[in-house]
Amino acid sequence: MLMKNRTQVIEFVFSGFIDHPKLQVVLFFIFLVIYIVTLGANLGIILLIRMDPQLQSPMYFFLSHMAFIDAGYSSTVTPKAMMDILAERKTISIAGCATQFYMFDGFVITELFLLSVMAYDRYVAICNPLLYSVVMSKKLCTTLVASVYIYGFVSSGVQTLLTFRLSFCGSNIINHFYCNDPPLLALSCSDTQQKEIQLLVLSGINLTSSLMTIIVSYTYILSTIFGKHFKNGGHKAFSTCASHLTAVIIFYGTLFFMYLQPSSAHSLDYDKMVSVFYAVMIPMLNPLIYSLRNKEVKGALRRLMGRKRLSQ
Repeated sequence: MLMKNRTQVIEFVFSGFIDHPKLQVVLFFIFLVIYIVTLGANLGIILLIRMDPQLQSPMYFFLSHMAFIDAGYSSTVTPKAMMDILAERKTISIAGCATQFYMFDGFVITELFLLSVMAYDRYVAICNPLLYSVVMSKKLCTTLVASVYIYGFVSSGVQTLLTFRLSFCGSNIINHFYCNDPPLLALSCSDTQQKEIQLLVLSGINLTSSLMTIIVSYTYILSTIFGKHFKNGGHKAFSTCASHLTAVIIFYGTLFFMYLQPSSAHSLDYDKMVSVFYAVMIPMLNPLIYSLRNKEVKGALRRLMGRKRLSQ
């Protein structure tokens, strides 16, 4: 009877960031600049890899998909967040919320395992260089990438179904700027204990299994570099992994903080600020990390600019 007397939620309202009009305009332009740089940098990397014949190795094949994923999950959240900054009512329908939830989680989980695949690629390149072209064949690379996309979006689909089969009634104000599990569970009038356990278990499996692949790969890489190859270009070999390691530390560190806390330890306001970093900033930082620290990418960009000058 109590459930029947409650009004079922038909839309959600985001709480947003700040209410001061002048600060809202400033925040909008900050988000706009970040989003433009994010799209420009990630799409630029994709085009550069597709156009330059010297960037046709497996490493850059994976990097192009990383750039696509970063552009994808940034586009799932940032444009809506920018619209809401200036809107009086920051609403989203149930279907829109579920779609945003599904797409964002799908891209994030896919990136987790793509980082693992990239670590395995570096392991083969450094530990078995003579077999690299044989092991990392085009067929295997395509299969690995397809597998992480399939797993990422199937796993996200399961989480989306588990979340949106809950009942939402009473308050419809999401204390966040996009649809995410912790603030949605806080609104549910259903028993969320089972869902919280499922979220913790699945997040833990995804994070630890993908991270273990990276740790094992880099254990072998470091053993090789500081062993027989240290005197013959060990530093150069490890420099090819520096960008990947930087991206891994930033991405995994943020996600471990976000998802592997018990619900009692969550401060939604603090989580919201952390979410700005990994949902808005990381997709911009990744292409900069990979391009600014990579001589081959910078060389390809110079060659492309040189061809443009000659054609003018």
